[in-house]
Amino acid sequence: MIDDFTRRGFLRTAAALAAVPTLLPADPAVAAQELPDFPLEVALHRSAYRNWVGEITADGLWACAPTGPDQVVAVVNWAWRHGWRVRARGASHGWSPLTITPGTASDAPVLLVDTASHLTGLSLESATSVRAGTGSTLESLLTYLEEHGLGVTAAPAPGNLTLGGALAIDAHGTAVPARGEQRLPGHTYRSLSNLVLSLTAVVWDEDSGAYALRTYDRAEADCAALLTHLGRSLVTEVVLRVGANTNLRCVSRTDIPARELFAAPGTAGRSLESFLDRAGRVEAIWFAFTEHPWLKLWSVSPTRPPASRHVTAPYNYPFSDSVPTPVADLVGRIVSDGAWYLAPVLGNAQYDVAALGLVTTLSADIWGPSKNTLLYLRPTTLRIATNGYAVLTGRDQVQRVVAEFTAFYRERLAAYAGRGRFPVNGSVEIRVTGLDDPADAGVDGARAPLLSALRPRGERPEWDTAVWLNILTLPGTPYAEAFLSQIERFLLRTFDGEYAMTRVEWSKGWAYTKDAAWSDGEVLGAVVPGAFGQDVWGEASGTLDRLDPHGVFGNAFLDRLFR
Repeated sequence: MIDDFTRRGFLRTAAALAAVPTLLPADPAVAAQELPDFPLEVALHRSAYRNWVGEITADGLWACAPTGPDQVVAVVNWAWRHGWRVRARGASHGWSPLTITPGTASDAPVLLVDTASHLTGLSLESATSVRAGTGSTLESLLTYLEEHGLGVTAAPAPGNLTLGGALAIDAHGTAVPARGEQRLPGHTYRSLSNLVLSLTAVVWDEDSGAYALRTYDRAEADCAALLTHLGRSLVTEVVLRVGANTNLRCVSRTDIPARELFAAPGTAGRSLESFLDRAGRVEAIWFAFTEHPWLKLWSVSPTRPPASRHVTAPYNYPFSDSVPTPVADLVGRIVSDGAWYLAPVLGNAQYDVAALGLVTTLSADIWGPSKNTLLYLRPTTLRIATNGYAVLTGRDQVQRVVAEFTAFYRERLAAYAGRGRFPVNGSVEIRVTGLDDPADAGVDGARAPLLSALRPRGERPEWDTAVWLNILTLPGTPYAEAFLSQIERFLLRTFDGEYAMTRVEWSKGWAYTKDAAWSDGEVLGAVVPGAFGQDVWGEASGTLDRLDPHGVFGNAFLDRLFR
């Protein structure tokens, strides 16, 4: 076993990654020399950038925190005139190089614009809509809504995500209607982008010959490209459609074998499909080399069931909020000593911690306002790398998708282990949502987000559901990229448009070669655009280029993706 110092060091590293980025005041003389004529009203800083797992880092970049949209415009116009690029930064809770690319040097002409410091205003626009600054966190937004009797159907688990970052990559939760359930006004079973009524972005204005603020209604054609813009724009404020808050019951189970939960369609037993029919909101977390997933089931419950514990705040799984000692010890040994063969031990330790923790913290059956069961992931949890895909299909094909994916994953993992290779030491996570439907916004002529992974395919109207698939493993795990490349090729080959189709999850890992993510030229250049249709991809790319003709909002990776 590793010594306690090593374990404490691992925990300190996780805590450091979780911290808010430090903005160091800039030397005015240096700033004046390196950033001449920078807007005087906007304070400059030096700052490091770290993505969620610390795999993409940059030290000593110039950064600023505008106090309002007008200052954002001033910064963007300065960047355009001086040949710099602007990267909006919220919580940096992502994996892919959409904000900063690997190897970005401290002297690169890249300016970080922190949104979370000041672009955080929240106000009710009407009884069924909220105006929100894009630097607001999801937790602050949902808390504000709850205080006014409002809420959403589903949301991502981390509450520290900024709204702007979530919308840029079509963030989602897990929800489809249970059998017989009717959608409530103002709610959606789809991406958060599907709730947008209007947005305000910094775009090029031909009349003034400069960048300016412009507000777009949901029915405007250009808005469709901005709803999920991947960092190719900067949105300062949005108005979201919302509905009456609901109370949700969340029941966790760890007693159903994976072979039963993920069985082939038509097999008798407790299948994932059966729980979708019953509850509509499901998530399966299947730790590597274990047999019983942690299954979460949310259901609408206006009154507290007798067996449920009433929760009055989010983050009700303390055993996963921080790294428990047994897990930290194993992770430290695996990473420090290269003991990757301990992956099965780590998987079982994570399962044991979850199964026992649910009992000892009385968290296996909780109930309360939606926010308190939807948000459950703190920044202090174990930092781990993940790939991500959305498989579009019909609701009646969900079990088939899950069965085929998990069977291939299980076979490949066993084959690698048979050769003494352990590419996965985290978990598989499975969620299910509906596809974006602009009608949910309640706006005549509303358009679907062009680049949302949940955008429907017009020629396949029977596809109404997406199965989200993620595989998590520690950064630096040997053979992980090769393994995930095989998984990706399986998904693209198997779900190729016959009864299902694969799209990438923007914020996660994809386009794998055997050595790295976001590197496969065929996936970047053909597969990703083809999954949306060349006409849709072309429309989105053309609109984003027209609204930012000087490429201020971009980086080398986005240049390659949209070329």
